[in-house]
Amino acid sequence: MTTTKKELYGILLNLRETYRCKVEESELASVLDITGTGYTNHQADDATMVYDQTVTASTLKALKARLRQIEETIAHYENGTYGICESCEREIDIARLEAIPYTRLCMRCAERRDYDAGM
Repeated sequence: MTTTKKELYGILLNLRETYRCKVEESELASVLDITGTGYTNHQADDATMVYDQTVTASTLKALKARLRQIEETIAHYENGTYGICESCEREIDIARLEAIPYTRLCMRCAERRDYDAGM
């Protein structure tokens, strides 16, 4: 199935809305979850609470980063530069965009980045 960039733009708009909702839900959950830690006689409960808060904060950070990435990709579409690799400036294969519509690197450059990072 070959998808057009216009169809991918619609997918990106849907992803943006999905991630906005996820960020809002996560922010609300983290606000409701702030109860303090380390001041009770139950160290295991305190440790669990700290762990849960750390996971929540990490998840929120990842959701915000992905939302920012999606919004930047939408801006690239609107500027006419969507689907162009930011590293080598070649066209990103449509199959890669179908798999990861918010990607900014072609497969070759992404593999090089991962290799350089030791992944």
